[in-house]
Amino acid sequence: MLTHIGTNTIETERLILRRFEYTDDNAMLKNWVADEKIQSLYSEPVYSTKDAVRELLDKYIGSYEKNDYYRWAVIEKKSGECIGQIAYFLVDSKNHFAEIEYCIGSDFQCKGFATEAAKAIIAYGFDKINLHKVQICTKTINKPSKRVIEKCGFTYEGTLRDYFYMGGEYVGRLYFSILRNEYSGKL
Repeated sequence: MLTHIGTNTIETERLILRRFEYTDDNAMLKNWVADEKIQSLYSEPVYSTKDAVRELLDKYIGSYEKNDYYRWAVIEKKSGECIGQIAYFLVDSKNHFAEIEYCIGSDFQCKGFATEAAKAIIAYGFDKINLHKVQICTKTINKPSKRVIEKCGFTYEGTLRDYFYMGGEYVGRLYFSILRNEYSGKL
């Protein structure tokens, strides 16, 4: 049985993972939500105005009242800015698993921030929520995300071929997972 505790603050060496706040709007616009390339890599729309970001924040912040909602603002300690987001966007209480999604702004990519955040919420999922399995997927064209997944110790499960149609071509979706009895030795 899962122990739903909602989105609580997690601190890592270089990051604070916390609930979104309305004051994150400027950093979100600057660092990631208005970037078409970033947003398309995890199949999200572009938010290019403060009003659009406010609507997104209304959705995120309004969902925190549910104890099975897990979405964190990724805050870089050095700058104090929101540089991305990470979430268990799919939580299956019946089957005891959850699926991670994340995005990090381009200026902060390939610096280990996504790996650091992902490892933190994997531990949160197993240690606090009592998940049996954490899964994650990425597009075949997203090589930096695939490296994050490998660094976190996930096991490749398979590819859904031609899953997305992007920019006039088909792109596959790679699936990975890690089980409770595997994670402690891999992180």
